Parts: sequence; structure tokens; C-alpha cells
Amino acid sequence: MTIPRVLVIAGSDSGGGAGIQADIKTITMLGGHATTAITAITAQNTLGVTDVHAVPTAMVLAQIDAVLDDIGTDAVKIGMIGSARTAHALAERLAGLDVPIVLDPVMVATSGDMLADRGTIDAFARLLDIATIATPNAPELAALTGQPVTTMDEAVEAGKLLVARHGHAVVVKGGHIEAEFAGVPVIRDVLITTEGERAWSSARIDTVHTHGTGCTLASGIAAGLAAGLGAERSVSRARAYLRRALRVAPELGQGSGPMGHALGVVPFDVIMPMEAPGRAG
Repeated sequence: MTIPRVLVIAGSDSGGGAGIQADIKTITMLGGHATTAITAITAQNTLGVTDVHAVPTAMVLAQIDAVLDDIGTDAVKIGMIGSARTAHALAERLAGLDVPIVLDPVMVATSGDMLADRGTIDAFARLLDIATIATPNAPELAALTGQPVTTMDEAVEAGKLLVARHGHAVVVKGGHIEAEFAGVPVIRDVLITTEGERAWSSARIDTVHTHGTGCTLASGIAAGLAAGLGAERSVSRARAYLRRALRVAPELGQGSGPMGHALGVVPFDVIMPMEAPGRAG
């Protein structure tokens, strides 16, 4: 039996809504096997981040080497990095890896807490050079390009600038940008490649439980690329999964809660109904 393998390089979210936890859930639900290299440990919940501990760079690389030397991978997803030193080391370690790389340039948590310092943000340029697809939101696009990003037109122009600079594809995410179509609030996402553009527009889902949307989308894209779906199909499937998970969010916590990555079902019970009480397992 073969299964698409995705190596996730990202931070841990103690609240379970974003980071490595969201990555593993997403990749599993989309038919892949997630391996991990944890770059940072965060103390956070739905209200915010209270502490961050970066994992030493040598340990991040040791995790990557352990996975690649044995299990291998069909794609890589990079999220929260932890430090500029780790970012540079990742660029060197992954440069010769002949698999798709999805970079989610995580800088700010959904709560608004900073997850990357200026040095780490500056180091993203080296990772952008080796990425296959980058998935920045509007604030991240502005930080990476130095351009104002307050409208979708500005976001697309900034995305094109990243493509021209680094030669990879960019998914410009519209979640932070207000837009309407026929009076209905919408979210517009645009895949920009060296060959052209592909846009998606969907009605905005009215919920505060959006913690981990960026991680989920990027991991969903990586799972698709690992399965050989190609960029457009991978983005389209990841968006569809993300939107369904948003609709069935379990409404946990007092702030921006996690999404419903299991899509509102108990998968094992669907396959194997629970045994009647008193029967041996």
C-alpha cells in the first residue's frame, strides 16, 4: 500500500487548533501520512499566545534527517519556523530535495500575537527561493514585499511581485480583505504562477472559529501535491476541505476556536460501529 507522505516543519499549538496539530489532522483527512519536525513549542489557546520556546536548530535538522533517511517524503510543508538561524539552515537542508515545498510564511497568529521576529521574516527570502508554492495572507504579503496590501488588487500585484522575485507560485489569500459580490461578503483567493492566474471566490462563512485556517490550507495543498494532483487541483481541494471544516467548528474556547477537522463525524465509528456494552474488544 502506498500513501502520500508529507513532512511538516512547523510549531506546536497547545490548543490543538493550528500548527503541527492542524497539519497532522488535515493531511490525515486528505489521505496522506504526516511526519513532523517541530520548530517551536507554543503555550496558546483560543485567546492568544502566552509563551514561545524555539527548538534548537540542530534538533530541527535531526528530526528532518531521521524522517528522510527512513520514511522519505513526497512533499514538504513549512509553517512557523522559530528563529532566523533555523530558517537559513532549512533553506540549505531542503535546497537539494526534489519534492514540492509549500511555504506558509507564518508571522502572526490568528489572535494577533507575533510568531516571527524581524530576523526570521527577513530570512523567509531564502525559503521563498526554494518553495514551490507560498501561501501568504495580506499582512504577510505586505511584510514580504514592502507593498501596501489592503485590497485584492493590491494583494494580487504583491503576489505577482513575489512570483517575479522567486520564480515560484503564490496563493494570495483574501481572508483579511473585505470584499463583496452582489452585496454578499466573499473571500477571493488567487493562485498566481509564472504562467497565469486562477481565482476562487466563495461566500464568507460567518464564524469567529478560524484558528488554524492558514495552516490547514497550506497542509491541504501539500497533501495534494504529494498525491500528484498538481497546483490548481491541490488548492481547489484544500479550499473545499477548509470551508467544510469551518462550517462544523466545534465552538471550543472563549476566543477564536479550532475548526472541525474531522468534518463533524467520528470516522472510526463510521467504519466500525462501537461494540455493545459488555462485549470483549
